[in-house]
Amino acid sequence: MRVTWEELGWERLRDGVGRCRLPGWDCTAGLVVGDGAALVVDAGSCLAEGALLRGRAEALAGGRVTHLALTHPHFDHVLGAAAFTGAEVFGAAGADGGRPADPAELLADAVREGLDPRAAGEAVDALVAPSRAVAGELAVDLGGGTRVVLADVGPGHTAHDLAVVVPGAPAVVFCGDLVEESGEPQAGPDAVPAHWPRALDRLLALGGPDARYVPGHGAVVDAAFVRAQRDALAARFGVSR
Repeated sequence: MRVTWEELGWERLRDGVGRCRLPGWDCTAGLVVGDGAALVVDAGSCLAEGALLRGRAEALAGGRVTHLALTHPHFDHVLGAAAFTGAEVFGAAGADGGRPADPAELLADAVREGLDPRAAGEAVDALVAPSRAVAGELAVDLGGGTRVVLADVGPGHTAHDLAVVVPGAPAVVFCGDLVEESGEPQAGPDAVPAHWPRALDRLLALGGPDARYVPGHGAVVDAAFVRAQRDALAARFGVSR
């Protein structure tokens, strides 16, 4: 009997495309299944979470995860990356594998937010660098007519923000933390507020008016929500069009 997306903890967004909300920080991970290939979007907050995510993805895909896209270099999105052994890892150009300039900063942030210090240290020590740095846009063929577009849309939430677009009807856009639904978008010390509204304009252009936009935290939203968040951020940071 074929297992369903829901039975494995995934929310199905359309054929071959889904997402799950990971515990702890309510971080979203995405999955796109092709023919003999599968791409996961973001890796979770530690090695154990990454391994759990990979296992659930591979059970659904019927084969190994072949591609991993990291939307931005924050601990809850990247510290599980080393669990995806053998996968081709993508990040925005300049992101250096999801590491900040000082890996100790990533470790300190994870522990400060409540991750077990030993788990955080193990994950930071094992963290892998992307084998592909995306500048501009990069199309990836997953087989069976399934294609994704990786787009370097930052800076915004961080200096290096990557979006994952699955064309089709409807298009699905994995936004990372450029968009948040469960709370106000977080602007830490690595945010680039002057460019954040422009990054959301790019997301809207990539996905179009009928796309489903998947935020880094919270429920799936529509283009109107993204536009409203774009305008709110522009007002918050004093950015004009």
